Amino acid sequence: MGGFAKGLAVIETFTAERPRQSIAEVASASDLDRATARRCLLTLAQQGYADYDGKFFTLTPRVLRLGTACLATMPLPQLVQPALNRISEILGASSSVSILDGPEIVYVARAAQKRVMSISLMAGSRLPAYCTSMGRVMLAALPEADAVAILKAAPLAERTPFTLTTLAEIKDELARVRLQGYAVIDQEVELGLCSIAVPLMNARGRVVAALNFGFAALSDMPQAAVARHLPTMLEVQSELRHVLL
Repeated sequence: MGGFAKGLAVIETFTAERPRQSIAEVASASDLDRATARRCLLTLAQQGYADYDGKFFTLTPRVLRLGTACLATMPLPQLVQPALNRISEILGASSSVSILDGPEIVYVARAAQKRVMSISLMAGSRLPAYCTSMGRVMLAALPEADAVAILKAAPLAERTPFTLTTLAEIKDELARVRLQGYAVIDQEVELGLCSIAVPLMNARGRVVAALNFGFAALSDMPQAAVARHLPTMLEVQSELRHVLL
């Protein structure tokens, strides 16, 4: 089982920023020694989960089987997709639902309209929680000590000149989100991108996911967008509360 865990650690080193890696890069990113990383990578290649060109490894589409199997067993995407489709039509913008996985959010459902981000987002995509609207509403729902522990688990990188990167700043923002019940991001993830998110609660009042929609910074002012679109998002939040587990 130790070897299995090391193989999973190797797979997790491949990201949108690092889709193509050498053995040395994987060893460094996974905290494994070079020989162990090499064995794991060659095994993945032999089983069809990776390609190897003699120097660099890349994951193959076969890896998607692992994530697809997980999503297929989760009721959340099926429960929220009709609501996502509807809110995207109403708002004329892409909307998404994500869950919190440590210091990252994981997209579980998405209804795409016009593209705002430079990267393509889909079920299984990941972004940092500290600078995303969905991440902040989910972090705000946690006990403060738990939220702080998550924030300390990964670097608070400056993705844009607008990104909040200190623990004190983010804690203050989480307090604001907790009080108002929604989060607004103004170009903290990517220049030109704004988003609004609300928490999704189950019938017992526990936050299980988050809902957001994104819009171009030049198309609307964040506070004007909140006034115009938050009521629709809160309606969907209320509807989903009766069906989420």
